[in-house]
Amino acid sequence: MTEKNKNTKDKNLPPEADQPRAAKGMKTDELEKKLVLLKENIRVIRFKSEGSKSKNVKELASLKKNVARILTEINQKIKN
Repeated sequence: MTEKNKNTKDKNLPPEADQPRAAKGMKTDELEKKLVLLKENIRVIRFKSEGSKSKNVKELASLKKNVARILTEINQKIKN
């Protein structure tokens, strides 16, 4: 990541939001905690963007994709 990207990054996001592929080795309860954090971040970004434009346009889309990845991992663990 370049210095420019580090400065424009939202400080409210937890560090695990940057690691979408890290969900593979996590337990179900850890995945559920991460899911709650990501959904809360989506809510914050949606309401924050109500009054102004977001600096990072792809942030909301990447959070939604991470939520989908975690839900997929949880469902796979339930089936097995």
